[in-house]
Amino acid sequence: MPFGPASLLGVERFAEESEAPLELIPGDDDTKKEQMIRAVYKQVLGNAYVMDSERQVIAESQFKLGEISVRELVRRIAKSDLYRTRFFDNCARYRFIELAFRHLLGRAPVDFNEMRDHAERLDSKGYNADIDSFLDSNDYQNTFGEWTVPYQRGWKTESCGTMQEFTWCFQLLRGNSSSSLKGDLAGNSSKLGGAAYQNRPIAVVPPSSLEATGWSFRPAPNLQNAPTRLGVGAGDQGMTYRVEVTAYSANNLRRISRYTRSNRVYYVPFDKLSEQFKRIHREGGKIASITPVT
Repeated sequence: MPFGPASLLGVERFAEESEAPLELIPGDDDTKKEQMIRAVYKQVLGNAYVMDSERQVIAESQFKLGEISVRELVRRIAKSDLYRTRFFDNCARYRFIELAFRHLLGRAPVDFNEMRDHAERLDSKGYNADIDSFLDSNDYQNTFGEWTVPYQRGWKTESCGTMQEFTWCFQLLRGNSSSSLKGDLAGNSSKLGGAAYQNRPIAVVPPSSLEATGWSFRPAPNLQNAPTRLGVGAGDQGMTYRVEVTAYSANNLRRISRYTRSNRVYYVPFDKLSEQFKRIHREGGKIASITPVT
């Protein structure tokens, strides 16, 4: 059963998707198969955008003809240059392993030993062998089998699961409004970090709120919340909104290193939101949350 309302935990999208897993049934037409192909790309690539030139057209054609199963389609995409260049070549080792668990098994690692096994396999047997180890595992077969599209499942409480794995899944699932990397504040770095090495749970907190304590807010090391008031006291044109910005880059200011990162909180009238958004994006910031001020 779900652990509380999914919307309060920041996993509402996954709650909707996992309620009705997509399974190929004999007799399904090409429309259903196209739907499943799109779902496989969405799951395996972490909601990233895929251009037509990047699609695995041969594997898609074989799937539509019934020559390969859903599991084999997942395998082809996970072994493709499309997946490898995005999540293996450009990510830290353990970040790739975190993402592979999320994309292929729909859950977080159980513990650091499980992550280390994959790291050692990558070193000894290579990338393709590690991908096979995910898809040929009993975990994958027992959960998804040959014909079900993988989906996110670790955020729900399960029998024989651990509290550690349960809390880790929230670190890997949330913060992906765009994709596993582009819309995630962790980027190419490991999200579990020291918690993985120490095999300890991570507190599950709600999404960012007015108190700036949510998972998407990263406190600045020297400036605490560094609030900046802008346009407080909106008139009849609309409400005032609290715009929380993280990973803020001051790369447009002289005498400030382009690597400087800090956070800001802006209070902006509705009619000034568009202008403020443009300024934030121009200066390299990422909007973590937008909430009305009541």
